Amino acid sequence: MKDWREEYDSKMVPAEEAAKLVKSGDRIGFTTGREAHAVGLAIAARLGELEGVQVYVPTPGYDFGWYDPGWEDSFSITVSFPLGVNQEMVEERRCDIAFGSLFPFDLEFFKQGLDVLLTEISLPDDAGFCSFGQSLWNKKTQVKEAKKVIAEVNPRLIRTYGDNYVHVSEIDYFVEHISSGERPGGGSLLGKKAKKEPDQAQKEIAGHVGSIIRDGDCLQIGVGRATEPLVQLGILNGKSDIGYHSEATVPGIIRLVREGVITGKYKNVRPGKVVVTSVGGDTREEVQWVHMNPLFELVDVDWLEDIRVIASIDNMVTINQALAIDLLGQPTAESLGTRLLSGARGQVPFQLGALLSKGGRAITVLPSTAENGTVSRIMPALPEGTTVTLHKNCTDLVVTEYGVARLRGRSVREKTEELINVAHPDFRAELKKAAQRLFWP
Repeated sequence: MKDWREEYDSKMVPAEEAAKLVKSGDRIGFTTGREAHAVGLAIAARLGELEGVQVYVPTPGYDFGWYDPGWEDSFSITVSFPLGVNQEMVEERRCDIAFGSLFPFDLEFFKQGLDVLLTEISLPDDAGFCSFGQSLWNKKTQVKEAKKVIAEVNPRLIRTYGDNYVHVSEIDYFVEHISSGERPGGGSLLGKKAKKEPDQAQKEIAGHVGSIIRDGDCLQIGVGRATEPLVQLGILNGKSDIGYHSEATVPGIIRLVREGVITGKYKNVRPGKVVVTSVGGDTREEVQWVHMNPLFELVDVDWLEDIRVIASIDNMVTINQALAIDLLGQPTAESLGTRLLSGARGQVPFQLGALLSKGGRAITVLPSTAENGTVSRIMPALPEGTTVTLHKNCTDLVVTEYGVARLRGRSVREKTEELINVAHPDFRAELKKAAQRLFWP
């Protein structure tokens, strides 16, 4: 039997050689998280040489060039999220959008089979196993199903417990990683957003959310400007033995694990473990603390976001954001009108799972206004063309800086009254008139 080291060495090729695996008409895809950008750049360099290559980039972070006009003959792009590097392409409808379904990665793009999968991994360990680093998602499944797999080897990636590994024998070709500092052409890393100091509304929202959480609860916290600051704003101050089962560790979570606030002591599914599919921290040192730390388990997102798994966790509390909500209690986290602003990913399965959980609660947070206070985010009706993220009968607790609207089990009129009570005072009279017109004789 060939030693894994010999196999690894024999599969290591320059990025330009690996890029030649892609043929005109192929279907290729990046795994979720950081893209394998050395080989991505090498593929993009074949502009004009390749024709009709379908490219799936779930979370665009690097600018390979193909988001600009003029690349369409060579590369047809499909994305899952509108992010900074591809926002213009999405708004101009020059790409397709793959939303998925209740099942997180139930995407037809992958069901039809990938000719080439591009991913990022760590160096092999002594047994020939590589880690997917701080971001797993469903990479193991994709590696098994793709016809060819090219893995970019990044020695800076951490290792974790859980399902976060792949063997050298499962990869077809390896290429050396190029760090962002060495990468030509600029581009931005996924998740690098301009930091804004929390405003008073966010602080008030955090206070209301904190009043809903109890000792021993298990939390999920979604990413987004309305949710990510909540831990640092104190929603867990004074709480104990909190559990965590979520897509990612939002800012403040790793610190609270270190301080013993998040223990998972009362979790009835993987007790004592922080269960996520992606790790993020306030500093590189925090992320490094997760390296080979048995308190953290990175698991496949299809299991993590299985509604049945979430529902089986007692006292599951989910916290996700909305862009706006109508008086029926229908929130959107994705678009306003036909303008796509974000994606919902795990929000729907976590919402439904929390509603089915024994003692569960599902929290939707949003500031009461937008556009410097000139527009109410609580509306009589959502703008035409808006994507409704949650069905009106599935909305539970809605939190603004003015309080908590409790919608579960309420009638239409009761829901409108609850929502108007947490709207900005400047818009309450207008909303009451609209509610009378819509829901009363």
